[in-house]
Amino acid sequence: MTATYVIEGAEVTGLDAFWRVLGAAVNGPGGYFGANLDALADCLRGGFGTPDDGDFAFVWRDHLLSRAALGHAETAATLERRLARAHSSAHAELEARLAAARAGRGPTDFDDLVAVFERESPGALRLA
Repeated sequence: MTATYVIEGAEVTGLDAFWRVLGAAVNGPGGYFGANLDALADCLRGGFGTPDDGDFAFVWRDHLLSRAALGHAETAATLERRLARAHSSAHAELEARLAAARAGRGPTDFDDLVAVFERESPGALRLA
């Protein structure tokens, strides 16, 4: 039997809200299911709330609302936070991505999240 987790996109008002909504969808109120892209990838591989021995799926309702909330403005804010704590060797790449996001170009936080789902659990995410 496939466990289905619903991401309520209308509740995703930014990246921090996404992590809360996702954690609650999988593990109940206050639940955890990643708080950055690497942690999300780990969680999607299993053992962190999804059944180790069963199939799982995600339905991202109202994903267009989430896409807007996790657009270039939110992505720029995310990149600013990352840049502030990143090792100097990562600054050039982060600064380039930040400039692109500020100009409304390049992948957004929404795009990055969807890419992790697709890479780690192909076919498990349905945008609704």
